[in-house]
Amino acid sequence: MTKKIAVVLGSKSDKEKLKIGFQLLDEAGVSYKLKVISAHRNPDKLRSYCKKIEKDKIDLVIACAGLAAALPGFMASYLNIPVIGVGLKGGMMDGLDSLFSIVSAPKGIGLVSSGLGENGFINAIIFALEIMGISDNASLEKVKKIKNKFK
Repeated sequence: MTKKIAVVLGSKSDKEKLKIGFQLLDEAGVSYKLKVISAHRNPDKLRSYCKKIEKDKIDLVIACAGLAAALPGFMASYLNIPVIGVGLKGGMMDGLDSLFSIVSAPKGIGLVSSGLGENGFINAIIFALEIMGISDNASLEKVKKIKNKFK
């Protein structure tokens, strides 16, 4: 059974910032769904999408956002599947604010961060595949393929 990842971005412009990670996902044949929804600008749409994620049998979410980065925590508060938050660079603090927002989630949310920017996104992909690899050998093979690119 193929495991599925949802990659959710807070802004359309984030896709360009993360293009190497998307290339890795495509090259490794990882099944993912990409969605762009701002937690601040459209919380109702994001709430609806969280409900759809469960119906679509998504196994894991990678949520990427900059500035105040509410997206990962918002999603983790609604979902009962792993959510990996990636802070994106930009704004007055060059991404540090987004990283602090993610790692400062209150107890009971279950949100983790894999870092900042493109490197954080690549690490989120690897971590996601490792988590899914616990019950899916195909995910383990994909993570090995990706990790080998960085040796």
